[in-house]
Amino acid sequence: MENVVQRLLKCSTSTFFQLHIVNCTGLGEEGVKAAVATSRLERGKLRRRTRAAVETGVGHREPGPRTRRCPQIAFCPAFCDPDSLPPRVGWIAAGALASIPTPAAHGSAPSIHKHGSSMASNSSSSGGSDRQRIAQQRLRIIAGHLQRPAGDDSALLAAECKDQGSKSDASSEEKTVPRRRQEIMKWNGWGYSDSRFLFNKKGQAEFTGKRYKLSGMIIPGLKEWFEGTFGANLQHKSPATPILNSSAVRPPTLNEAFVEELKSTGVPFSHDAEDRVFRAYGHCVHEIFALREGRIGRVPDLVVWPNCHNDVVKIVELACKHNVCLIPYGGGTSVSSALECPSEETRSIVSLDTSQMNRILWIDEKNLTAHVEAGIVGQDLERLLNESGYCTGHEPDSMEFSSLGGWVATRASGMKKNIYGNIEDLVVHIKMVTPRGVIEKSCQGPRMSTGPDVHHFILGSEGTLGVVTEVTMKIRPMPEYQKYGSVVFPNFEQGVACLREVAKQRCAPASIRLMDNEQFKFGHALKPQVSSIFTSFLDGLKKIYITKFKGFDPNRLCVATLLFEGNREKVLQHEKQVYDIAAKFGGLAAGEDNGQRGYMLTFVIAYLRDLGMDYYVMGESFETSVPWDRVLDICQNVKARIVHECKERGVQFTPLSTCRVTQTYDAGACVYFYFGFNYRGLSDPVHVYEQVEHAAREEILANGGSLSHHHGVGKLRKEWMSETVSNVGIGMLKSVKDYVDPNNIFGNRNLF
Repeated sequence: MENVVQRLLKCSTSTFFQLHIVNCTGLGEEGVKAAVATSRLERGKLRRRTRAAVETGVGHREPGPRTRRCPQIAFCPAFCDPDSLPPRVGWIAAGALASIPTPAAHGSAPSIHKHGSSMASNSSSSGGSDRQRIAQQRLRIIAGHLQRPAGDDSALLAAECKDQGSKSDASSEEKTVPRRRQEIMKWNGWGYSDSRFLFNKKGQAEFTGKRYKLSGMIIPGLKEWFEGTFGANLQHKSPATPILNSSAVRPPTLNEAFVEELKSTGVPFSHDAEDRVFRAYGHCVHEIFALREGRIGRVPDLVVWPNCHNDVVKIVELACKHNVCLIPYGGGTSVSSALECPSEETRSIVSLDTSQMNRILWIDEKNLTAHVEAGIVGQDLERLLNESGYCTGHEPDSMEFSSLGGWVATRASGMKKNIYGNIEDLVVHIKMVTPRGVIEKSCQGPRMSTGPDVHHFILGSEGTLGVVTEVTMKIRPMPEYQKYGSVVFPNFEQGVACLREVAKQRCAPASIRLMDNEQFKFGHALKPQVSSIFTSFLDGLKKIYITKFKGFDPNRLCVATLLFEGNREKVLQHEKQVYDIAAKFGGLAAGEDNGQRGYMLTFVIAYLRDLGMDYYVMGESFETSVPWDRVLDICQNVKARIVHECKERGVQFTPLSTCRVTQTYDAGACVYFYFGFNYRGLSDPVHVYEQVEHAAREEILANGGSLSHHHGVGKLRKEWMSETVSNVGIGMLKSVKDYVDPNNIFGNRNLF
């Protein structure tokens, strides 16, 4: 009986429940205290998996966040009947039934389970039977835990994940990312297969597909800008390899013992060539260029698709047992070579694709948090939260395809960080599976003084320590009001001065981004065909007013795009404050349309890289953060260095070299650089590109900039890590790696 009580106590910390045990087991108060002491250290093993059932079904406490979950995640199946419990324990379970707080009714309509005071009044006669059924089901969960041997969790874990997987498959139409990504996405370029820039038979630029506001539109200015900027000739094409040649992919090196045990777990896996190649590359220029040329290097030998946290635990345990190399894969949007398989790796490499772990497990309306599986991509996360009236506000440029786990692993930043914060500001709790076990905090309080923050070992770890499986994030009600805007400045210097003042007064809107003159012209070239003569006439008047009456030089002016969010009255007050500051620096309000178009282009601009490669133009972006007093220097010097390096390396036409200030902070800003050049006549264009980018990064560091603001390090930038964080810092990172992953199971070789 003492063993039974210890196991029962693992399932609850409720004093009420423990008093029942005193009364019903005959052990007496001292006996129960001893059992409590024995079980306390072990309680955490079952606490998180059973808290939903126990808190709702036993204790006299308010419903907690884990008591209302997404309908895709069904509760554990019955392992035994309550009648099979020991008599006195059975009496406790039966007696607790009447005290179960009202749970959310399960149905097919809502996509997320919420809890909070607003839900307390949901009661009906039809819902009563559902609540009774759920209560009984939860009691059976407790019974199942009590009946099983203490160390035998395998049946429960398998049942939980199997149920989650089946629910996930049933709602697959809600997913953006299918298991076989190549069904809807390019294998050798950016984004959706049906979306691209092209020049049609009439020589007009257009954007295909139906997914974006720009889709199906003619873009009359793009052809002239493209030819004039890069010296491109539309008669000379460099098309990509249309389909993957499987014979070019080396056969998989499988660890047969690992594969055999993996089969018994029920976790889906594949060694199909397309699946493997798709997960071997990110979106660096050299990676995409190689794919377009059909040159395939080292790729994973196997791809696995866990459905939940417990699946990941099993995969990592098997990898440790059989010495298999694991490389986590989220959204595949990396621009740091983080996904490349190390050529020197001799072990079997397994790509752990988290895309099927894409559910919001619960929303806590009282604390404004949501617990989410880490494989969900940004657009799905926001869509599901929006359906319930919430948002995270985290919108990186790649949010369509990048995953929550990837954001955590790279310390990502979003366009609206001025209101919502960067990813490290949004994270409340992280669960990560490592070769040493699962790492997570026991408390989800807003702040703790308990030594160095464990989260900071995880944030930015880039898949070197383990796999992020679940994250609790801060959420907010969707903004009541949203308004775009734009400001045109006579020159970049005055624009930067304005942004500095906005940051100093701490009145930055949700997003404020300043484009230099080259980028302004680039954005103007992407303007779709106007729908009426009147609109065209107004655009002409605006240009005349700015250039003729206000005296702005078209070759020096720059534009800031703005986005305000929040309460309508406060937004309007905020807008006036920002425009008043802009006026002090010569800025003129340029309208909502320009601001809205600027943000719309954020999600299609990556497709231009593929258009460029179709016509021998190679280009990319990179970023840094820098103190305010160095912003102008770094912008000027890096752009000039790019032009110089291209000329030195035989690039025939002057390259595009442009920048924007894209995030503001109290002590500095994030600066984004874009560059591209025509590589016709170069024998090894990728090598030239890498030399130019390397020189640009050296210039950034020489001018006081950071190695990266939010793209991460990967393999592309790790040569500068010791310079960036010091040799002692590298030693600290390696020490953590050596302890957490002594056999280098997570062997992507990122960071150091």
